[in-house]
Amino acid sequence: MPGAARRRVGWTAAALLLLLAVLLSLAVGSRTVPPSEVWDALAHGGTSDDAQVVRSLRVPRTVIGVLVGVALAVAGTVLQGITRNPIAEPGILGISQGASVGVVFAIAFLGVHTLTGYVWYAFAGAGVAAVCIYAVASSGRGGASPVKLALAGAAMNAFLASVISAVLTTNARALDEFRFWDVGSISGRDATIAGQVWPFLLAGLLLVLAMARGLDALALGDDIARGLGHNVALLRATGALGATVLTGAAVAAAGPIAFVGLAVPHIARALVGPAHRLLLPMAALLGPVMLLLADVLGRIVVRPSEVPVAVMAALAGVPFLVVLVRRKAVAAA
Repeated sequence: MPGAARRRVGWTAAALLLLLAVLLSLAVGSRTVPPSEVWDALAHGGTSDDAQVVRSLRVPRTVIGVLVGVALAVAGTVLQGITRNPIAEPGILGISQGASVGVVFAIAFLGVHTLTGYVWYAFAGAGVAAVCIYAVASSGRGGASPVKLALAGAAMNAFLASVISAVLTTNARALDEFRFWDVGSISGRDATIAGQVWPFLLAGLLLVLAMARGLDALALGDDIARGLGHNVALLRATGALGATVLTGAAVAAAGPIAFVGLAVPHIARALVGPAHRLLLPMAALLGPVMLLLADVLGRIVVRPSEVPVAVMAALAGVPFLVVLVRRKAVAAA
């Protein structure tokens, strides 16, 4: 199949999958709501119990899922671009751990005990962590190279994890509250949280979309990117900022969720190729698909209980990572 035709099929399939994932998210749960009832609830203001469940619980949950899926997938695509690392994902810069530190401090020392209250502290923690990591990676000869960014992120991850453990092991109440946020879930989130994070999501998307051509240049290597007239340091700083804003928004809204930012860019790349002007929008379509389908699966595997979406995403993501690493190893050999 010619490349253009294959891309058209990919775009159509991604759009249909997103519509299907949204419908399933609205209809499936501890109680299944028929599609006709979902439509009645959304379009005609139905007053049945099912309509109330759809509007008050599942619509906010689905909206949060879409926002978080877009943010994580696009952030992962950008991070793989600026680090030229095929297994990079939003946790690589320590952003998720930074958000976790912000929430731990808010619970343990500032008396914050609500999901809507966690959002700002999670976002602040993610931002501070990203600034510190980039400052460390930028110091010394060569600036913030891909290897230095990855190493600084790994070191910051370890440090922040130890800070979290130190606080939680001495504060049982904080541990009790934090573990429900840290598991990574879109359950119980309401429209207020969506209203708090969507401006940051929009800002992050506009930032990374504006640098799509720069990401293509970085993929060719730093020297070639400079030869094409790009400021490599500025490109990496802009990409890191965009990924930080997107990841901070996602983690603040739903807690740490791994593997969406790892897997989706590779799937998108297989459908539309490596050009970031196409790759970023495709990742934005596929991210919510993966997240919402993982969330729906988590609702039905142990009914009437639920498995958090982060757990289901990891169950799907770990085999994907193993396959990816094996393929890269074979390619290197």
